[in-house]
Amino acid sequence: MKKILITGGAGYIGSHTAVELINGGFEPIILDDLSNSEEKVLGRLEEIVGKKLIFYKGDCNDPAILDQIGKEHELAGVIHFAAYKAVGESTALPLKYYKNNIGSLLVLLEFMQKQEIKDIVFSSSCTVYGQPDHLPVTESTPRKEAESPYGNTKKVCEDILVDFVKSKQGIRVISLRYFNPVGAHPSGKIGELPLGTPSNLVPFVTQTAAGIREKLTVFGDDYDTPDGSCVRDFIHVMDLADAHVKALSFLESKEDDYYEVFNVGSGNGNTVLEVIETFEKVNGLKLNYQIGPRRPGDVVKIWADTKKINQVLGWSPQNSLADSMRDSWNWQKSL
Repeated sequence: MKKILITGGAGYIGSHTAVELINGGFEPIILDDLSNSEEKVLGRLEEIVGKKLIFYKGDCNDPAILDQIGKEHELAGVIHFAAYKAVGESTALPLKYYKNNIGSLLVLLEFMQKQEIKDIVFSSSCTVYGQPDHLPVTESTPRKEAESPYGNTKKVCEDILVDFVKSKQGIRVISLRYFNPVGAHPSGKIGELPLGTPSNLVPFVTQTAAGIREKLTVFGDDYDTPDGSCVRDFIHVMDLADAHVKALSFLESKEDDYYEVFNVGSGNGNTVLEVIETFEKVNGLKLNYQIGPRRPGDVVKIWADTKKINQVLGWSPQNSLADSMRDSWNWQKSL
């Protein structure tokens, strides 16, 4: 089995991708400093896959831990998730975000160069599009000035990867621009586990339903959208995980010095109020929510054109918004 290093592999998307890698015939090597995840996730992962997993606790800004992994394992590729991702926090602490998100990629690329590892799948984001002029967004939609330091780190990292490919080091890269990952593994054993107050909608929904949060605030209902609330493209995390495995397999067939970018979304836009309504309907619950003022920096509406990833990687989402809301609630209940 080809060994794949997953940085941030104990996190939300990383842990689900570890499951799909094993299902796809790869062996994940998980590196995580547990700054935004918990070690018990590993035990739950092992229950799902029915085998012991290889885990290193460490920071991928630290070349020493990468060197140790490189000595102990022959790696066929890397999936790079390890980044801070809270938009609000990035505005308050920009240096923390630039140092970690950009620094970790630089350290990782130097490690790959040294170890002669060719393939990397990079976790990018639809934040690089800002508020697009035309919808849906395609991969050729112009990237806009970032709304936050977090969004800017994703743009800068993409640029670094493009320049590195141009330097003819023999590397092969796919950047996946995610839209809004939601849902959880159908087993209910792993899911999104934000430490502290969630910055994403769905964990706030499930925690409100569970009584952990008193109520949910919808930021604005007077936008130019079907019901006045913001529109997003919600993609089930298992579909997103599958896209990483397909991207890795695809890279194996490409020439050296290759770079490509793909949108990963459902291809549909749903409003925040539609998400709440779907959650209530699927799970037979009523949510305590209120309408609040608009939140500064929020993109009004965005969703993906997914034709490119459908055609080139043969990937398409298998789960609906209803599936995502059911799986999210099952995960919350298991906690």
